[in-house]
Amino acid sequence: MLDIRLIREKPDFVRERLATRGGDEAARIDELLKVDAERRKAETELQLLQSERNRLSKEIGARKSRGEATRELEGEVRKLGDAIVDLNQRTAGSDEQQMNLLLEIPNLPHESVPLGKDPSANKVVREGGKKPKLAGKALDHVALGEKLKILDLERATKLSGSGFICFTGAGAKLERALINFMLDLHTREHGYTEISPPFLVRRDCMIGTSQLPKFESDMYGLQNGELFLAPTAEVPVTNLHREEILAIVDLPKKFVAYTPCFRREAGSAGRETRGIIRVHQFDKVELVKITTAETSYEELESLAADAERVLQLLELHYRVIELCTGDLGFGSTKTYDLEVWSPGQDAYLEVSSCSNFEDFQARRMNLRYKGADGKNKFCHTLNGSGLALPRLFAALIENFQQPDGSIRIPEKLQSYFGGNEIR
Repeated sequence: MLDIRLIREKPDFVRERLATRGGDEAARIDELLKVDAERRKAETELQLLQSERNRLSKEIGARKSRGEATRELEGEVRKLGDAIVDLNQRTAGSDEQQMNLLLEIPNLPHESVPLGKDPSANKVVREGGKKPKLAGKALDHVALGEKLKILDLERATKLSGSGFICFTGAGAKLERALINFMLDLHTREHGYTEISPPFLVRRDCMIGTSQLPKFESDMYGLQNGELFLAPTAEVPVTNLHREEILAIVDLPKKFVAYTPCFRREAGSAGRETRGIIRVHQFDKVELVKITTAETSYEELESLAADAERVLQLLELHYRVIELCTGDLGFGSTKTYDLEVWSPGQDAYLEVSSCSNFEDFQARRMNLRYKGADGKNKFCHTLNGSGLALPRLFAALIENFQQPDGSIRIPEKLQSYFGGNEIR
């Protein structure tokens, strides 16, 4: 959530930064400022009425002590009381209206983010690894999964409908191996603290990380929208310290968590739906950082490097993309996407988005730290997949398919998988 004081004091700057995203978000600033002006006017009137009521109440007390009549003044106090009740209702309505508007306005892109309207303006920052040299035409993960009996999409559909996965045999074993490998890497080598959070989260937590209200149609809601299946571990983990004031010496906090993730993918018709590329439930290892304002962009670079290390150790070809302003997520100020090469798709697949939200999420969840100057400040929050499955699963089996039909297991994964091949 943006700081209302920034919008109030620098509306043209806010409009200009929002305009780089495209869309009509900048137009909402005028409506927000109008509501804010009305709310502040009503609050000023309320303060004046309360002050006058207090003055008259004291006058009534003084007159009574002298034995003087107070009926007329008491009538004025009652009228003031009625007006105060009315103004309280108006200010409460304005407060709610202003909050609702603020929750619908996206974050401001950082000045370093490339300008652009769509993904065509995204910038390739670097590449790593080499594309495999496969004998003959590459099979995609669906053909490989069916041939080796490591995926059963037909029975997954029978169980839950389209857009779900059932890993079987060595496939289930490989999925588990990847999760454990990533958790160990990030805790042992990158210094993250492992969290095993609840998979159901409250509505205020979803608002805190900005999934709501904008993306509610993509979420699986329960109890009339008061409880949700977590769409990502970002939600419970980032909210761990909501409504707290942290000590600066305890920052940055670095968390890693494995959870299944649940998303309706509403409005995704026409996107890639074959196989396990886009599904309603998937596993993910998530990285979350809570930092000071001064260090968050340095921490973003290390966050992306930590996620990138997974692809390096798995010997996969990948690239790091810096998203342009028009392709940024709703709450992000700057994002790096990690995309792994998929021979079966003949394309890159996104397996991580590493983002800095600055204080956008922290304002929503009232997450602060006490600075060196003794003043309370809003934390900066960051997150990124480290990494997301099952696209990583799909890319891995496609990249390591062998001429004899088997799948080679990368060396760093072999001890977790308990073997060096799937056949």
